[in-house]
This record gives sequence, structure tokens and C-alpha cells, in this order.
Amino acid sequence: MLWQSYINGFRSYLQLEKSLSAHSVGAYIHDVELVAQYFTNTNQNLLPKDITTEQLQSFLIWLHELNIGARSQMRIISGIRAFYKYLSLEDLTENDPTQLLDSPKIGQRLPVFLTIAEIEKMLQVIDRSKPEGERNRAIIETLYGCGLRVSELTDLRLNHLFFNEGFIRVVGKGDKERLVPIGHAAANQITLYIEQIRKHQEVKKGEEDIVFLNRRGTRLSRVMIFKLIKQTVKDAGITKTISPHTLRHSFATHLVQNGADLRAVQEMLGHESILTTEIYTHLDQSMLRKSILQFHPLYKDNQ
Repeated sequence: MLWQSYINGFRSYLQLEKSLSAHSVGAYIHDVELVAQYFTNTNQNLLPKDITTEQLQSFLIWLHELNIGARSQMRIISGIRAFYKYLSLEDLTENDPTQLLDSPKIGQRLPVFLTIAEIEKMLQVIDRSKPEGERNRAIIETLYGCGLRVSELTDLRLNHLFFNEGFIRVVGKGDKERLVPIGHAAANQITLYIEQIRKHQEVKKGEEDIVFLNRRGTRLSRVMIFKLIKQTVKDAGITKTISPHTLRHSFATHLVQNGADLRAVQEMLGHESILTTEIYTHLDQSMLRKSILQFHPLYKDNQ
């Protein structure tokens, strides 16, 4: 395969220089392999440096014909752009066909989030008579109270808890660390879980510092967190389509709606760009209507 040496170099770059997770590396490599597959299938024996913007546009048409949606196309384009950035850094090409590449147009999708009342319902339906009940409550309190990604929660360590100072240390994407404030409710629930449940568990070697453990004494998987949240939402009678990430969305949404500085929210979420955080400036319809009724002069005159 003509592209294999370029792909292998790109993989090493993502792993060693960008310090990306195995999941992220796999996603980027998959994107580039799709491009290579297209040019192989169409008998175009081209190296990456030979490809033009027009040929990449033909590749996007091919993706569309495979019923790959606009959002997935956007992600694939992002991977290809990262690939050409690597090629340019390594002086493997003077040509970057992605610079003038037209991306598919998609509408902005606002994230689903839970109300405070819905989060309270989730906490109330947890069966705390079971050993995992205190742990599960602590997990939900932490996901919502600190706005963590699932991977950040499963990798949370005992020596990263600074409750006296009101912070936890979080290791995010690319092994970047940040300090995130933690409220009394989440801190107290984690402490309760550690003192009453975790201290009495047999912990597997290498997992001694991990906060949240399963019954076998090892860290929880992403799948288990997903199942936990799904079941709790069902038990609470909430009909929204929810994932663990919804609690992160809820954390950010409630902060912004209550007047938190957007830069501060960006820091707490670990977003590299403020543009990613700006999506949380959305308001629900009831808040928007209330603002119009209260402040618009036309409506004020009719009250």
C-alpha cells in the first residue's frame, strides 16, 4: 500500500508527540485509511503529496454516496487536516489540499442537558442500601458537580483529591492536567464512599490509587458508567436520551445560565478553544420568553 509508511509515521506522531489516547489515534488513522482506500479503489495510484483539493472533494462525494452523514464527514475532514499538518511538519509535502476544502454544511446541534430537578431525581432513585449505591451516587455527583469526561472520572486518583482546598486534579485529553473546583455535596459523597465502601474492598495491584472501583477491585470501564447512567435515568422516569456526557453538558449549561464567566467555564471543562464552550450560551425557551416579557419595551408597556 502506497500510503502505509505515511500512515505509520502519522501514528507515531499522534502517539509520541501529541500524546493522544489509543482511541483518538485509532480514529485519526481510520480517517486517513478511508482516503487511501478511496484512491486505491478508484485506481488512482497517488501519494499524499500529489492529491489536489478537487480530488478530495470527489472523496467527499464518495462518502456521501456511502450514506455517511455530514457530521461524520466533518470528523473525517478533521482527521485528514491533521494528517496533512503532520506531513507539512515533516517536510513530506509542500501541498496541503485541505486548506481550500469545502466542508459539508450542518446546523448547530445544541447539547441535551438535564434540569436540576431531573438530576435530583436521579440521585433520589439510587438504592443506597447496596454497596454500589454510595459509589454510584458519588459518580453522578462528580460527573455533574465537576463536569468531567467519563475517561477523566474513571482515571480519577485518590492523590488527586484536595477537598480541603476545594479542588480535584483532572488529567484530560493529551494528558493535560487542570484543577477543577469541587462542591461540598460531591466531596462529601466521595468521602462517604471511600470511608464506608472502598476501604473495605480488596484492590487489584496497580489500581490502589484509583477512586472508583468495581466489585473486582479494578477501575470502572466507560461501558459500565454508560450503563449506570442509563439505568438511573430510566429509574428516575426521565425520557430524554441521556449519556454520561449529558451530565457534563448540564454542568456547563447551568453555570453559564447562572452568569458564570465563559472563560472560567472553558478552563473547568478543559476546552482548548473558547468556541467549543460558546455552545453553552444557549437558553431554554422559558428563560428566553421570560427575558423578553421582562425587558422588551413593547411587552413592558402591555403588562
